Amino acid sequence: MKPLVRSVLCIAVLAMAGKLLAQSPQRVNPPDDRYKADILVVVAHPDDEAFFTPYLARAIYDMHKRVAVIFTTHGGSGVNRFTQERGPAMANEREIEARDACARLGIQNVWFLDGKDTASQNVLNSLSNWGHGENLERLVGLVRLTRPDVIFTHLPGVFIGENHGDHQATGVLVVEAFDLAADRTFFPSQLAGDMSHYESYLSNLQTWQPQKIYFGSDANDSKQFDGSGPTYSIRELSPSQKKPYWRLALDSAMAHRTQFPDDIDRLSKMSDAQLEKMMSDPSSAWWSEPLTLIFGKSYYASKPTDDVFSHLNGGTITPVSAAETPSKATSVALGGPWGYYDAFRKKYGLQNIQVADPAQIGIKSGTTLSVPLTVRHDPKEPLEIEIKVEAPAGWKISSGTGKLLLPAEASTNLRVEIETPPLSEAELKSDKPQQVKLKLAGDGLQDQELVLNVLLRVRALPQ
Repeated sequence: MKPLVRSVLCIAVLAMAGKLLAQSPQRVNPPDDRYKADILVVVAHPDDEAFFTPYLARAIYDMHKRVAVIFTTHGGSGVNRFTQERGPAMANEREIEARDACARLGIQNVWFLDGKDTASQNVLNSLSNWGHGENLERLVGLVRLTRPDVIFTHLPGVFIGENHGDHQATGVLVVEAFDLAADRTFFPSQLAGDMSHYESYLSNLQTWQPQKIYFGSDANDSKQFDGSGPTYSIRELSPSQKKPYWRLALDSAMAHRTQFPDDIDRLSKMSDAQLEKMMSDPSSAWWSEPLTLIFGKSYYASKPTDDVFSHLNGGTITPVSAAETPSKATSVALGGPWGYYDAFRKKYGLQNIQVADPAQIGIKSGTTLSVPLTVRHDPKEPLEIEIKVEAPAGWKISSGTGKLLLPAEASTNLRVEIETPPLSEAELKSDKPQQVKLKLAGDGLQDQELVLNVLLRVRALPQ
């Protein structure tokens, strides 16, 4: 083939590829599926995850469920029965032990909140010492990140045996987070899309409604919870691991050497038959047979004794304060602060206060105007939309327009950026806002138009 002909063909192929690329919608990144959890375990101290590990072994190995764990404290005020380290040093050791214990069950996603281990039976002492609001905000953020269907935690109540304030405080935070994670007016910075390329404060998470909460308790009288939730045998043999579930849980618990060094040494020397005998004796077994999960609440109507994963995908909704039922209807609105204030006014009954219509903002000339958008759509289907912008003469659209393929989620945050011209103080004397029009088309949108009035100023705070 002659060089000239080859060059012409290459140019033609590249031109065709460029045309096809221009017609394809840009993919909008979905939430990070690496952190999606079917079960989120939220417990107070390293080793408290063992409340649930016989069931977690079943869920992970034989039901193929994804599990994540959050510890609300590092356990720094407990006793170190193994070595001399105490306080913060022991807390660091206990974190490593907790991660090891979880890893032995294949659990990789593990987080710690900043609650201070509080040696008290009083839940109010723990909540006060932790910083209730700060740790609640962090927990809600992690619920929104992990998007669990089911949460396991401590029973928030006072019982003989189950008397640690940190256990109770953890249960309180989880119950609050169950509702608040689905509420757009709580911790809205977690839900806001970025307003600039190097945004470091806004998380762009989604609201999330967990479906169920189950509790575990360390009360002396476990019989009092009979019938309060589903039960599962700890002696049943795991089909995949060929071991009983209690043995898998025990292997995990043996990572906590600062807490149980003598028990770990003793158990390590026992034969399988001796371990089996110990775990079959109610007076020496580490877990009751069967294991009862105490039912807390459910978003969809569910009986307390129903299986953990039943009734998760529809049915009669149990009222949950502030939760929003996902809608399949497609709509688009200004996001960021405009979207937050819209939800805030509705929640707190402030619909009658004055609102700028159309929305407006003043920015410094020569800077980039960021227009946040929130598209609400069917959470089970991707959505293709197209965004077009009409801006004043001399304004340059730098990003965010064209065809976009949105992931299957209840709402997607987008951002259109427009470079404004640098104008002199004399040119800005007119003090008249200019209109930016955003036109959106897509399935269910019916060519919707949004208007933002923008006033260019000599100086203004960053957007």
